[in-house]
Amino acid sequence: MYAQARADRNRNKNGEHSDDDLETGGPHNSGVKEKGRPEENEMTESVKLKEEDGIALVLLNRPEAFNAFDQEMVVLLAKNLTHLAVDNSVSAVVISGEGKAFCTGGDLKFILGCQGGPAAGLYELAASFHQAIVEIRRMKKPVIGAINGIAAGGGFSMALACDFRVMAQSAVLRQAYTSNGLSIDGGGTFTLPRIVGLARALEIIAFDKPISSEQALSWGMVTKVVPDGQALEEACKIARELARGSLHSFGRCKELTTNSFNTAFEAQIELERSALSCCADHPDGKEGLKAFMEKRKPVFTDKRN
Repeated sequence: MYAQARADRNRNKNGEHSDDDLETGGPHNSGVKEKGRPEENEMTESVKLKEEDGIALVLLNRPEAFNAFDQEMVVLLAKNLTHLAVDNSVSAVVISGEGKAFCTGGDLKFILGCQGGPAAGLYELAASFHQAIVEIRRMKKPVIGAINGIAAGGGFSMALACDFRVMAQSAVLRQAYTSNGLSIDGGGTFTLPRIVGLARALEIIAFDKPISSEQALSWGMVTKVVPDGQALEEACKIARELARGSLHSFGRCKELTTNSFNTAFEAQIELERSALSCCADHPDGKEGLKAFMEKRKPVFTDKRN
């Protein structure tokens, strides 16, 4: 939660950041105008939305605050994600941050300025933040996090909520909540143990040490590590590759996998049977089966969920 305020203090005279920036963090932290979509205003919008060839790019746009988020930012983020989830012209979504950070969690100035104190501020902020996280997990299309810089607190949780994560070599992950006497939100207590296992999740929670890109890759927390400055480009490349596949098939499998942790085995395989039959009756399934019999690669053209 406190990443943005501390980082302000740690900025040196040359505008760079000290190593202390990597030891702080907090619990949380649009290109073409289209009908029914939040309008773009790159000078003022805290979240920018751009689209190109079916790939939507969601950019957190508070670089001066290391993309720490206030209420306005998370509301806009959730609103954009809601639109993208039902936009059939979008096949995949990439989330990244402008400037040097991915996201450093909630904005301390906003939280402390709320009537009722920080508890009320966090409670209010988490409600909107969690709506954005739920949209990421419910969305029946790939969501890729391009971790261009530090992802701490809510930024850490949001990165873990994405389906895939591409991380810049010098970027750092930091849960950052427990060092500040807080508990984790943004679905972090759900996603973290499912990605790294219970024992390692508790280690990350208890000691709150910065996680390098190399460590994150070895622990399965990220899909790929790339040189600095290439995270966004690589994430978009992965998004385009996924977009060429069956969006309907991916959506069904994502939904099944996400819900599997709360479903009994026999109930889960019944859901699988139903989804399999549904996919076979979908244009993508029909094309896939036909292509298999004809010994060619399938061409999926139906991008509806």
